[in-house]
Amino acid sequence: MIVGDSLTEGYGVPKEKAFPYLVEEKLASKDISLKIINSGVSGSTSASAPSRVQWALKSKPDYLALALGANDGLRGLSTKEMKKNLGEAIQAAKDQGTKVFLFGMYMPPNMGKKYTTEFAQVFLDLSKEKEVPLLPFLLENVGGQKELNQSDGIHPNEKGHEVLAETVFKFLQEQLH
Repeated sequence: MIVGDSLTEGYGVPKEKAFPYLVEEKLASKDISLKIINSGVSGSTSASAPSRVQWALKSKPDYLALALGANDGLRGLSTKEMKKNLGEAIQAAKDQGTKVFLFGMYMPPNMGKKYTTEFAQVFLDLSKEKEVPLLPFLLENVGGQKELNQSDGIHPNEKGHEVLAETVFKFLQEQLH
């Protein structure tokens, strides 16, 4: 299960073109049978993480990827609060015995050096403190690439989701073996 925001949901692209669906297809092509549940909700911030993860855990997923924080950053919300929220969500999943993956995010430089540094550090710190594997930047090779994003410059287009899927697929393939 991937608990995330509009990036996970696949805002602006057909659901079968969003990266969670594409990752499931890539895994299947390697004989890794894993049903990926897309639990992306546009506009979500880390504030929803603890309650959304509690809800997600009712279906007893084997793995939970947490892909929240982008909206916190774009809104300039507190990195301390983001860390607290994501930490609570990770701990809830771990307490149930669910393997957790953390998908990190970076902020664009216009958010200021201090904020962008603190923001990125949250994911590094949580990965270390909670002992969960970290994909440092979900939008690797997509963020800032005009041809891979919709006209808003924020949400990946279908080609962007293909790149995201490859990034996530490689990360998961390493973690699942």
